[in-house]
Amino acid sequence: MTQVIRLDTLDKKPKLWNVAALTAALAVAVGALILTGAHEHAVAISVLFDVYYFTVAALLVRAFIRQIRYNLYSYNTVFYIGFAIFTIFVAVTNVILTVNMIKEPGVYYHSETLFIALESAKNYIILTSPFLAVFCIALCASNISLIIHEGFRPVNVLGIILSFLLAGGAVFIYAFDYAVSGSETEVMIHDIVTNIVAAIYLYFECMLIGVIVGDAIAVRHEPERNKDFLIILGCRVKKDGTPSPILRGRIDRAIAFYRKQKEETGKELTFIPSGGKGSDETVSESASMKRYLMEQGIPEERIIEENRSTDTFENMKFSKEIIDSASADAKVAYSTTNYHVFRSGIFARRVKMRAEGMGAKTKWYFWPNAAVREFAGLVTKHRVKQALILGGMIAFYIIFTFISYKS
Repeated sequence: MTQVIRLDTLDKKPKLWNVAALTAALAVAVGALILTGAHEHAVAISVLFDVYYFTVAALLVRAFIRQIRYNLYSYNTVFYIGFAIFTIFVAVTNVILTVNMIKEPGVYYHSETLFIALESAKNYIILTSPFLAVFCIALCASNISLIIHEGFRPVNVLGIILSFLLAGGAVFIYAFDYAVSGSETEVMIHDIVTNIVAAIYLYFECMLIGVIVGDAIAVRHEPERNKDFLIILGCRVKKDGTPSPILRGRIDRAIAFYRKQKEETGKELTFIPSGGKGSDETVSESASMKRYLMEQGIPEERIIEENRSTDTFENMKFSKEIIDSASADAKVAYSTTNYHVFRSGIFARRVKMRAEGMGAKTKWYFWPNAAVREFAGLVTKHRVKQALILGGMIAFYIIFTFISYKS
């Protein structure tokens, strides 16, 4: 079941500078209350944190929705929803503390509020551990199935490696957090190290969750039926030159969209089967797709081959050149396998092409591994932005650890 999401309806990407301003205001307000008598203002400090958490969560959700309208296929989409979920968890946890403070005055102190912020990464990791365990098991099963069906390839064991890293990281944080003794300074240093590791783990977990959510939205999206061009992304063809089952699924999905658009609006579109000829292929992927399209009744004049590309980025780059030569403001869609929609959309934007994706169904065991590949692809890009975010998180947990010991 697909749903219609209106994409590309905003011309400006959402910004979150207001979160930085809000954080600075919180620090000033809380600092002032602590200096004027922290114990007397424990409830006020906790309420300030409640307002802060829920406001930040609302801003992240709003940015996520606006980002979808601006560009679904983006690092920002993943970041906003991944950290919105985490912030909502922290907000709910702090509200419970505030309620307890009001019910039992004098029992809780302002340090409890700081403790929740300080422990938020570790607590979130513990809360989401069942999800991570299920994901790790599915990831291992996915990789084993891929190896059975496709043979051993380095890319087919990435998921197994990540599964052990995820599980091992969670176990390390939990075990290391309780294995401590010594002076207050030694314990503080130990806690700082633990919180730094937890912050790094939290960042990548939020990004992974964001990728899964982004994937789900991209797959369920049904492009608006007003397209001028429909790119079909290539993949390996069979030895006899006919499309493989995965490639045939992509073509059939494109044909179904073409026919529905023509039936509902009367508007024709042009197919761009995109894919060159590999060293072990008898024909180019584009030629194989073109032949199959014509066998399904698509007129030859409605097909333009793109036969130079060797990967998804080049699929988009060379297809855009064809489209730009024919029209300056064409409406574009692309068809690929469902697990590949989100990452393909990212490549389309990198070549400055606005295009909506549609996904063909495929075997279940491709999904977890595909999420890992998209996750890996995202975290290797935007290095400066990610360094700033991750550095800010680490600084936050270091400062709060120090404050919790000195306040």
